[in-house]
Amino acid sequence: MGQPSNTTTTIRSSPALHRSWVEVSLRQIADNFHEVRRVANPSVELMPVVKADAYRHGAVAVSRVLEEEGARWLAVSNADEGIALRESGCRTNILVMADFLPFERAALAEHHLTPVIHDIHDLADWASIAQRFGRTLPFHLKIDSGMGRLGTRADASAIADALQAAGPSIELEGLMTHFASAADFDSPQTDEQCAYFRKLAEDLAARGWKPKYLHMASTNPVGYAVRDTFCDLVRPGHAIYGYVSPARGTKAPSLELRVKPALTWKAAVLAVKDVEANARIGYGGMHVTRSASRIAILAAGYADGIPHRLGARGRVIVRGSYAPIIGAVSMDLTTIDITNCPPVGVGDSVILLGSEGEASIDAQQIARLAGTISYNVLCGIHARVKRVHL
Repeated sequence: MGQPSNTTTTIRSSPALHRSWVEVSLRQIADNFHEVRRVANPSVELMPVVKADAYRHGAVAVSRVLEEEGARWLAVSNADEGIALRESGCRTNILVMADFLPFERAALAEHHLTPVIHDIHDLADWASIAQRFGRTLPFHLKIDSGMGRLGTRADASAIADALQAAGPSIELEGLMTHFASAADFDSPQTDEQCAYFRKLAEDLAARGWKPKYLHMASTNPVGYAVRDTFCDLVRPGHAIYGYVSPARGTKAPSLELRVKPALTWKAAVLAVKDVEANARIGYGGMHVTRSASRIAILAAGYADGIPHRLGARGRVIVRGSYAPIIGAVSMDLTTIDITNCPPVGVGDSVILLGSEGEASIDAQQIARLAGTISYNVLCGIHARVKRVHL
C-alpha cells in the first residue's frame, strides 16, 4: 500500500452479523463424532462431553445433532447443565460428572440424570433418594487412580461393603477414572492409573459387582489409539470440537484421529484510520508505529475472550491475510495493523479464530501465544459473543 491518507476507508465486504460472534458447523461436529467412532470401534460406546456449553459451541444445538447422529450418552459437569439439556428436549442418557452436592441430588433424580459419585459415603444418600422416588437409580462410581482430584481411594473391599449396605435401590451402572497425563507418552502415570483401575475392577467383580460400563479414556487416548484404555465406553470432549492435544515424549505414537475445528470466531470492524510514524497505540502506549500505518479497531476484547496476552503477539485474518494485533488488548476493543492487508472497512468482519483462503488460526496456536491451553481459549469465549449454528 502507498502512503496512507487521512481518510477512512468505506469499502465493505464480508459484512458483520454482530459485534462479535462464533459460527459453529454442526456438520463438522457430526463428522468429528463419526471419526471418533471409527477409531474407537463400533463396539465401544461413545459419550461426547458437552460441558461448559459444549466448550462454548452451544450445548443445546450440539447435543441435538449428536443425539441425531446416534449418541446414546452425553456428559456434563453439573446438574444445571444436565437440567438445561433435559428442558431443551434431550432424551439421551446424561452423565453428571462433577456435581453431587447435597442440594442437587434430588434434582438429579427428578430430571433422570445419572450422577458420578466420588465418595462411597454418599451411596446411602443416593439410595435414600431412590426410595423416595420409588425407582432404581443408576450411578457411576469414580475411582481416583492417581490424579488426586475427584474420586474414591477406597479399596475394593470397602467399596463392595458400601454397595451392599446401600441396598438394591441404586445400581452401579459404571465404574470410571480419569487420566492426568494422557498426552505424555514418556510418563508412566497413564499405565499406572490404568493398572490400578483394572485391578480394582477385577477385585470388585470377584466380589460380585460388575457394572455395565468401565470407562477411562477421553480424547487423547482415542486420538492416539491407545486401545487398551478404551474399555466399554470413551468420553471424547476436545475431539468433538476438532482438537487433540499434541503428544509429548519420545515414545509418542502417531495421531490416528482426524478431526477438524467446528468453530469460527469473528468480530466486526468498528473503525479504520491512518496514523503517522511513531504513533502510540493503546493503553500504556505499548506499541509505537515504525512508519505511517493503517489500523483497524475491532469490536471485541478480553471481555469477549480474546486473551489479554495476545497484545503485540497475536494476529487475526483480514480477507485471507494475516494482520498483527498491536498494542494492548482492551476490555471491549482490539487494534490490528491492516497496512499490508486487502482493503477493509467499518462494518466488515475479520476472523479471530478460523480459516480463510490460505490463512488459518486455531485454538492451539492462540494458546501457545497466550501461554495457556486450547481448552481455555475455547471455553474463554464469553457468553456475550453471539452463537450462530450452521
